[in-house]
Amino acid sequence: MGTTSGRSAETVTQIDQRPLAPHHILARTGFSTSPPVSRWLEAYRARLAVSDLIVVVVAVVIAQLVRFGVSSDDVLLRASISYSLISAVLVVLWALALSGFHSREGRVVGSGPEEFRRVVRASFALFGTIAILAYLLKLDLARGYLAVALPVGLVLLLVQRQLWRVWLRRQRSEGRYLSDVLVVGSHRAAMAMATVFERDPAAGYRVVGVCEPGRGHTGEVLDIEGHSVPVLGDESTVIDSVEATQADMVAVSNTEFFGNEGMRALAWQLEATGTDLVVAPGVVDVAGPRLQVRPVAGLPLLHVDKPQYEGAGKLGKHALDLFGAGFAVLVLSPVMLVIALLVKLTSPGSVFYRSERIGLNGEPFGMLKFRSMRQDADKVRTDLLQMNEGAGPLFKMRNDPRVTTVGRFLRRFSLDELPQLFNVLSGQMSIVGPRPPLRDEVMTYTDMVHRRLLVKPGITGLWQVSGRSDLSWEESVRLDLYYVENWSLFQDIVIIWKTVRAVLGSSGAY
Repeated sequence: MGTTSGRSAETVTQIDQRPLAPHHILARTGFSTSPPVSRWLEAYRARLAVSDLIVVVVAVVIAQLVRFGVSSDDVLLRASISYSLISAVLVVLWALALSGFHSREGRVVGSGPEEFRRVVRASFALFGTIAILAYLLKLDLARGYLAVALPVGLVLLLVQRQLWRVWLRRQRSEGRYLSDVLVVGSHRAAMAMATVFERDPAAGYRVVGVCEPGRGHTGEVLDIEGHSVPVLGDESTVIDSVEATQADMVAVSNTEFFGNEGMRALAWQLEATGTDLVVAPGVVDVAGPRLQVRPVAGLPLLHVDKPQYEGAGKLGKHALDLFGAGFAVLVLSPVMLVIALLVKLTSPGSVFYRSERIGLNGEPFGMLKFRSMRQDADKVRTDLLQMNEGAGPLFKMRNDPRVTTVGRFLRRFSLDELPQLFNVLSGQMSIVGPRPPLRDEVMTYTDMVHRRLLVKPGITGLWQVSGRSDLSWEESVRLDLYYVENWSLFQDIVIIWKTVRAVLGSSGAY
């Protein structure tokens, strides 16, 4: 009896000494094992940290020199020495603020506005806290010193982050610094998502495999934008596929194959592998500002706001069009005068070309352009239809024989479109909007495509900064619809900035 009791106690002791949650159990229940981040991301974040620190040091030194200068005066010298310590503390606090606000988090660096927002929030939060503490503790801090350090440092931080982005995009376009993605979903949805990832390498994603529910291990290889992507299994083999491909992210294109319990289990399992999980909302071409997650009885529901065609946003857009076009006409009027003289002196015909386009709510209007073709261009168009290189119903030729020498230069840098500023001033067009369509083009529209006519057409738009004439018809329509559904003043300003870059680079124009 005693022996038996002793053995029982010994057995219990042995069981208690075993690990409560070995690694394979952790991987299946979601307890984090703190896996390392991707090597490229770790190196990139380290570079950002070093450059952030250098920029902050430069900004603080500039602020101290501007406020106190370099003087042999005893009072100023003592103040400069005391502020050297304050500057060192400020540098440390600023660096900690940038880290504390996760401005170098992997999911925000390299693309999108969130990285810049976090840099701005970290900087203002730090200086706001300093101002409040100085007031409460009655500290005698030179306001001129802080007033120089904040704007100089913030501008330098944003500029150097943008320069790093330019460098990163260049690396990604050459196949480096990419995040590997495993796409999960039905064949059609997975193909669509994988195509989006592969279409723009500068976005930073490379599809390394697909898991299609119901397929199993077929060994099939998909052709996605010229890249061969293997089908690795179905929804039950996601974790194994992640381990096989070392994917950085799992992108679920549709969730009905998992259900609520399955998605929760997948999230828990991926948590221990260090792999990000993203889920397509199932609402095509609706941007983040219109999507809000609202929990109802513990169930997260995705609420989709209506497009903002009316209200204050419309008034702001009208003001941007009015003042923006007016300012552009004043600044560019000498350039427009020179172009008008060149067009008139180098080929017979009128300076301007008026083309009928369909505008807001289907109303036709005459869109103005500097004439870039010979006078009888419309008459000989039928003879060139067989050489059409345009998308859909559009007629385009890279080497159109009707284009004049001056016209070719104007088209390359989109200078022929400058008279459209007068269309904006007259209320027929907007600076940013969908591409102005021809009547014949509108006649081919389906009900869905007619939504392009809910807003004014624009001189520039998403189509202008995403490939211009190189876009397919379907892609240009998709971009126009996306703009109509999600437009905002901030997006318009971003598109205007990108348009300047695209025009100067003359990409996709002919």
